[in-house]
Amino acid sequence: MALGTALSVGLVGLKAFMIQLQAFISPGLPFFSIIGLPDASLSEARERVKSACTASGFKWPQTRVTVNMSPASMPKRGSSHDLAIAASVLSASEFIEPDALDNTVLLGELNLDGTVLPINGLLPIMLHMKEHGMNRVVVPRANRDEAELIDGLDVMYVSHLGELIELFGGRANYTVHEIHVDTRRRDLPEGNLLPVGDMNEVVGQHDAKEALKIAAAGGHHVLMTGPPGMGKTMLASRFPGILAPLNQQQQFEVASIRSLCGQLGTHGIDSMPPFEAPHHTASVASLVGGGTGLGEPGSVTRAHHGVLFLDEAPEFAPRVLQSLREPLEAGYVAVSRSRGTTIFPAQFQLIMAANPCPCGYGYGTGERCTCRERDRIRYFSRLSGPILDRVDMQLQVCPVSHIGSRQLPEGDSSERIRQQVIAARSMAVERFRSFGWTSNAQAAGSWLREHTPHRVLAVVNQALSSYQISLRGAYRVMKLSWTICDLDGRTSPNLDDVDRALSLRTTEVN
Repeated sequence: MALGTALSVGLVGLKAFMIQLQAFISPGLPFFSIIGLPDASLSEARERVKSACTASGFKWPQTRVTVNMSPASMPKRGSSHDLAIAASVLSASEFIEPDALDNTVLLGELNLDGTVLPINGLLPIMLHMKEHGMNRVVVPRANRDEAELIDGLDVMYVSHLGELIELFGGRANYTVHEIHVDTRRRDLPEGNLLPVGDMNEVVGQHDAKEALKIAAAGGHHVLMTGPPGMGKTMLASRFPGILAPLNQQQQFEVASIRSLCGQLGTHGIDSMPPFEAPHHTASVASLVGGGTGLGEPGSVTRAHHGVLFLDEAPEFAPRVLQSLREPLEAGYVAVSRSRGTTIFPAQFQLIMAANPCPCGYGYGTGERCTCRERDRIRYFSRLSGPILDRVDMQLQVCPVSHIGSRQLPEGDSSERIRQQVIAARSMAVERFRSFGWTSNAQAAGSWLREHTPHRVLAVVNQALSSYQISLRGAYRVMKLSWTICDLDGRTSPNLDDVDRALSLRTTEVN
């Protein structure tokens, strides 16, 4: 009996877990099996591993080879375990020293010629290893830039299975073939690159910019309604530029999501919040996550700690819009599929833009509007009450009557607005330090009831008793009041703050 072991790390969403692989070479007819709840791509590893080992000078055993991946109750998927599977078989055959693989995690996809290909999700795997005291790992050389983001680990890089064999004391015979094709997985779409632009490039719309400053300072969701061509999309695309920068923990969370989606090489890791703008034909699965077996992240997860922008929001399918209700409330999304439930983070700011009617000309006197009343009702009925109730601010983006001078107003620049937002956010962080909240939007209702001045609460209760707002809306009005107060540098909101919050909250959208 010959037994070899190796270590790998699996992912369910962003949650990592250790996998022990044991290869058992026993008498019997030639057969290679992998057990332990592998998915289809992992079952196909049998042919990749067998061919790669042969290409590295190893004579595959003409007997029965079984590789078990434990814990057997956890689903395993993906091709990132190829290298560990091959190493366990090589260890069982004593082609490499069995003890050499102790406390070493092996990650990498194998090509048929033995080439080690890059993998997705390396960053959350390495963060898990560092957290649990595992400090020795072998990764593909093509993942070097990503691996170097984590300090304190002993990382070894290989580009061919033969290099792994030599690294652990074996003798290999192989030829390295240069690969010029980008072989990284592309089963998920590339995220939206952050548009380049400044707030002062948007002509007019001073009131909308002030409202977006409040939204950025407090982490509030926004709906902008107005005629086409008046700057709604421009305002939204420049919104990440006025947000407070991500802290180190948030940067690693965003980078881990991008690593899982194969987008880290495109975006990198920085302090700029992510920006996602799915097309209005997007499906529920592409927005909140989906796939077969185990769920894959959607746009709401890729927008974590950033902005999800839905342009032409009423054009999205009602079922798609309704799927946003849970992540808006909970800050995460649970994707249930046949092999289990995967939980992805989804703390994002939602910005929606809509025209006043399907044709877009239902403003002012409405002389150019060609829509029937039932068309207008059907258009906005897709933005249901439960969705609008979760949107803190509803803005009217008014038509621009004239174009001013060529000089751009300095007061509307993204950098100046951003500094005001950072100052307001700092006040909120200090206020909620003992609770761990980073914005007013995260404040609990019990805290708001206890600390909001009685005069402000009286105004909110009056709006609540007249059915102007719902109970959820009452709390969101209080949160808006605290944000307006923070931007003015005061310690508690006053009557003017709550009046302004109510006006931002209760604007009609149709």
